[in-house]
Amino acid sequence: MSIHKANVFELAAAAYEMEASVLQGVLTRAQDGSWRVGDVTLDEWLSRYNGHELVLIAASLSEEREYDVQVCQTCGREYVGSTCPYCRSTWRRLRGR
Repeated sequence: MSIHKANVFELAAAAYEMEASVLQGVLTRAQDGSWRVGDVTLDEWLSRYNGHELVLIAASLSEEREYDVQVCQTCGREYVGSTCPYCRSTWRRLRGR
């Protein structure tokens, strides 16, 4: 499943702002069988969280698909994604975020 790139980057930015670990890169399998994202081995990256309860989110930036254009119920602008970027940025600005 692919998600709109702008939404993925927004999710990653929000996670980074909350001081969560964010890892981005191409997922590959090394010859030794270990999984890597870019140059980082997932075993090494995940070892920091041994014994912790986690939520892992994976979003593909590679798959291309058609997205439906929606009309915002508040401002009337057309947008692609889960929320209107204009209203969302205004909402964040007005709340000092």
